[in-house]
Amino acid sequence: MSEADAPAAPSVRQLVLLAIPALLIGVGSALMLWLLDRAAEVVEGWIWDDVPAWFGASSSTPWWIFTVLTLTGAAVGLVVQFVPGHAGVDSATTELAATAPKLIVVPGLLLAVLLSLAGGVSLGPENPIIAVNAAIAVSALARVAGRIPQPLIVMLASAATIGALFGTPVAAALVLTGMVAAIKMGGALWDKLFLPLVAAGTGALTMHLLGAPTIAFTLPSMGTIEPIDVLTGTLVAAVGAGVGILAAWLLPMVHRAFHALRHPILFTTLGGAVLGVLGMIGGPLTLFKGLDQTGELLSDPDAYPPEQLALFLVVKVAALLVAASAGFRGGRIFPAVFIAVSLGLLAAALVPGMPMSLAVATATLGVILAATRDGWIAIFLAVALVGDVVVLPLLCVLVLPTWLLVTKAPELVVKPRTGA
Repeated sequence: MSEADAPAAPSVRQLVLLAIPALLIGVGSALMLWLLDRAAEVVEGWIWDDVPAWFGASSSTPWWIFTVLTLTGAAVGLVVQFVPGHAGVDSATTELAATAPKLIVVPGLLLAVLLSLAGGVSLGPENPIIAVNAAIAVSALARVAGRIPQPLIVMLASAATIGALFGTPVAAALVLTGMVAAIKMGGALWDKLFLPLVAAGTGALTMHLLGAPTIAFTLPSMGTIEPIDVLTGTLVAAVGAGVGILAAWLLPMVHRAFHALRHPILFTTLGGAVLGVLGMIGGPLTLFKGLDQTGELLSDPDAYPPEQLALFLVVKVAALLVAASAGFRGGRIFPAVFIAVSLGLLAAALVPGMPMSLAVATATLGVILAATRDGWIAIFLAVALVGDVVVLPLLCVLVLPTWLLVTKAPELVVKPRTGA
């Protein structure tokens, strides 16, 4: 498309007027995420703290872990099979930002993700809550849909939710830059990012005002970058990418195995039972979406010997594959972050002299790059997790060879089978 054929850039007046629904979508999306998180916390406390005490058990009692996850699988299966809308599409088949589902899907999808979050399933809320917020935003703005295109509403809801999830509009800007760059429209890039950033910034600010935790931690600074850091960082990033690629390669096979049972009540119950066994093996730290558990790992990394970190890594990869394949509704980024941190701490323990912040950052770069195929979000999460900007220039270099490893590898999403 030539410059003459491109649509005119939006005017300042149009951007200001459209900023109003963007602000509303930002606040509403953040509130919906906050309410989901708070509801999940209440149910989680009841399931994992109050009820087991009635039986002389606790949240770390193996038989209780198995029981809760099995029953969670059965409950999610009932929702998927019988609730109107069937909790939307299978999360394993969706990207982070997808199309808006019909409004009838929203109650069942919220119930399914609430059960998964509270029940300890190794999935995050990101994919479902983005879909829910997009559906609500499209429905709420239906009367003015002629003036606000539906794809723009979906983009604003996605941006707002991503900003709320990560506590900063920067994450949404980085994720959406690639999407926006692919759209052949008139105007500067920042004209296109203006409204998504309004929504994302509002969503992030709303979550901060509500006191929600952020995905930001602090590890000891690695200090001056040495030549050996390039070598060890490349190695750890490659191993992280390899872990992500292996998970992506296994996901369709595990997904087909569970869905061969055909009925959601069967494969989610079986999935819950398998997750229960994995939880018994890995312990409570390998349950749930992984953000709080990542904080526990990073708050006292020396408390976990290498063999325990390796166990966490293997169990969480398996739990993510099972949870994503067995019909549960949830996202894969937060569990992938826990996997990356476990790998990074393991690398720091095994590679002599490797700074912990470098190990965690490069492991995160590799795992998240393989899981999301987005170099920006991989770099952002790597820096946010370690809280050390010294690693940033090194990550900007290491992302290039790591990208070559993942660019032709399978994605961590189940694609429809062709030629059947």
